[in-house]
Order: sequence, then C-alpha cells, then structure tokens
Amino acid sequence: MKKNQAKAVKEIMMSSPVTVRPGDTLQLASDMISLGCIRHLPVVENGRLLGILSARDVMAVGHKNRSALLKSMPIKGVMKRRVITVAPDTPIVEAARLMADKKIGCLPVLSDGTLVGLVTTTNILRYVEHLS
Repeated sequence: MKKNQAKAVKEIMMSSPVTVRPGDTLQLASDMISLGCIRHLPVVENGRLLGILSARDVMAVGHKNRSALLKSMPIKGVMKRRVITVAPDTPIVEAARLMADKKIGCLPVLSDGTLVGLVTTTNILRYVEHLS
C-alpha cells in the first residue's frame, strides 16, 4: 500500500450490524447484547439511523424494579439521538482519530442516509494489529 493511499472504513466495518427499532424494549436489547456479545446497537427505522444504544446505556437503567423497566421501557427512551457517523470512504485513520477525540466506541457508517455498516474500536484494533 502506498503511503498516501489511506484505507477506508468500508474495508474493516461490519457490513450487516445487528440493529433494533425505537419501539423495541430494553429487554430485547439487553438479551441481544448478552447473547451476541454486542456493545453497540444502531437504532433504525426504514433503514434510517435514529440513534445508538450501548451496553452501558442498558446497564445504566435503575436497579430498583430493573426487570420491570427493561420489559416495559422502549429503546427510544434511552438511546443516544446525536450520533456521530462516517461515510464508507472515510479513511480509517480519520475514523480512529474521531473515535478517540469524541471518546466513543463505534461509528455507524451511512451511505445516502442509510446505515450500511458499523466500525468499532475492535475493528480498528484488528486493522492496526495486521499492519505489523
């Protein structure tokens, strides 16, 4: 690879990330996170990204009556609505810098406003590992 040819996030992203809908319950999200060893769930409706739900968001739900809350609370009440995203052609180095600067663990990848992938710190670390 030539020095000035930066690889793009589309080369390392998960192209079919597990997603949830805003009306799904936190219990469903919690189960998906636990069973799939997933840390970030994009919240989509009709292919459009509306927010992101992290494992930390689910864990932050109060301990008192936690089980009842998880079963009744919709994801839209907890998800982060202001989501930093990148395009498929965004250089990996730029995505890594953005994640570090903003202290976030993932970047949804959008093409024409539609979710096409998800790049995580794990994707970046695996990429760096293969550079050596």
